[in-house]
Amino acid sequence: MSSNQTMNPIHASVLIPVKNGGLLLGEVLDAVLAQQTPWPFEVIVVDSGSSDGSVELARARGVRVETIPAAEFAHGRTRNLMASMASGQFLVFITQDARPASPQWLHNMVRGCDSEPAVAGAFGPHRAHPEARHVTHCELNQHFAGFGDKLSVVRLEDRARFDSDPGYRQFLHFFSSNNSCIRRSVWEQLPLPEVAFAEDQTWALRAIEAGHSKAFVPDAVVFHSHDFGVWETLQRNFDEARSFNLYFGYRIQDNLRNAVKSAAYLAKRDFAWLRTGGLRGWRLFKNALYMSFIEMARVAGQYLGTRHDRLPMWVLRSVSRDEQLQRAGAR
Repeated sequence: MSSNQTMNPIHASVLIPVKNGGLLLGEVLDAVLAQQTPWPFEVIVVDSGSSDGSVELARARGVRVETIPAAEFAHGRTRNLMASMASGQFLVFITQDARPASPQWLHNMVRGCDSEPAVAGAFGPHRAHPEARHVTHCELNQHFAGFGDKLSVVRLEDRARFDSDPGYRQFLHFFSSNNSCIRRSVWEQLPLPEVAFAEDQTWALRAIEAGHSKAFVPDAVVFHSHDFGVWETLQRNFDEARSFNLYFGYRIQDNLRNAVKSAAYLAKRDFAWLRTGGLRGWRLFKNALYMSFIEMARVAGQYLGTRHDRLPMWVLRSVSRDEQLQRAGAR
């Protein structure tokens, strides 16, 4: 940013919740600070109890860092706290492991959010980190390809379809706090909900139902991915399925027979992707076998999460990754 820009009001605020961000946090902050924009922006980090030097790492780069006790962290609440600290007209949310893919990421994201007055928020695609599994690359590319390759703005235009078609409804409310922007004037009227999980999509659903529009910005890319192991995959999908049931009424995997079919389909899909990635022989067999366990864990988590209201409390506490993290923070 030039000295002339510093005389102008802050246009955008990049807001990053942090807990033990590690070395990747430094890469994320360096990429954010290197953004090329025609207007000034600020970076705010809120740390919730890091013990790995994340606070010092962030402060050494000159960004504003605030701290809260680990027990006070919550996905929606903490992001609302950061938004209340921010000065920008546009609130740009990423996570400690979402690295902007280009110096134009921030400019593109804000421009997309400001493309029409009715746009409440915008989101951009995730690409897998270079070292991620081949299947992870394929899955993320396939998912975000479904939103198109050009800037698009969508709104609720068919209420009957919205009420009857879960696929259409999910398309309209998909949003991601890993790479998104919310217009400040909308956030002041419609803050992020304080829910246990999926605060981003819950917010987007409320925004869409309130008559706002949502933008997809294909050239606002971040590198963000996770290669979870078998147990973490089950836990993550349990939390997601339970939240989708609680907040949206979806029953992702309510039938055991269909769940088994889903796992088989995903394992077959992964096998094909591994072949296109060049694997053959023993390497193909070993990786395909491992991915079949990952897919079984994914579907098992979805099945249990869909039926969360029938599970005993001790099962909930052991299966939910989010609850375990929250209990660890409360100690």
